[in-house]
Amino acid sequence: MQERAARTRQTVLEAAADEFAERGYEGASLQRVAWRAATSIGALTFHFRNKTALADEVRRTGRARFGHCVEELAPTADPLRELRALIGALARLAHEDPFVRAVRRLEADPPEGAPPLAEIWLPVLRRLLDRAHGSQRLRPGVAPDDAVDMLAHLAEGAMAARGTTRATWDSVWDSIWDVVLHGLAADRSDRAALGEASPDMTAAATHGRV
Repeated sequence: MQERAARTRQTVLEAAADEFAERGYEGASLQRVAWRAATSIGALTFHFRNKTALADEVRRTGRARFGHCVEELAPTADPLRELRALIGALARLAHEDPFVRAVRRLEADPPEGAPPLAEIWLPVLRRLLDRAHGSQRLRPGVAPDDAVDMLAHLAEGAMAARGTTRATWDSVWDSIWDVVLHGLAADRSDRAALGEASPDMTAAATHGRV
């Protein structure tokens, strides 16, 4: 009985994620959630007493998945590589995970005091740019705060993009990052002048990827 109840709860939660992702908090309906989950409204309210409780649990699950994704990113010696991986991973998760899509949609009309997802990823982005600045990976004249603002807007835009397949998105993201990197990263002559010529960075620049 407990196992069946747990399955019903999870099915309702997944249906709610789809509903909130499509319609937001105000537009979502418990009746439609029950229909999506192929269960009764009574079974739904047994697990979640009202729409607010359901939205809170969807939000908690989505934030946990988002945080887990950020924590799982493999650290590297090059913060610019990590920045590329971070923004790409955020975008893929926002496109593919219904709970994360729901959290982002719920941010448009959140209950008062609901924390934004940016609280999870923005500090990571800032730390990576501080590392890039400290290791002379940024082009001379690029202020870390300006780079944070630019990449934060890029990340938000990447997460909001719609209507592309995974393969198309990955190809587009490669091209976008090439452009961003051209304006952000110190080139080989800059690093040589600074005594910072790195073999792995030189090879990456030669192949147009960092």
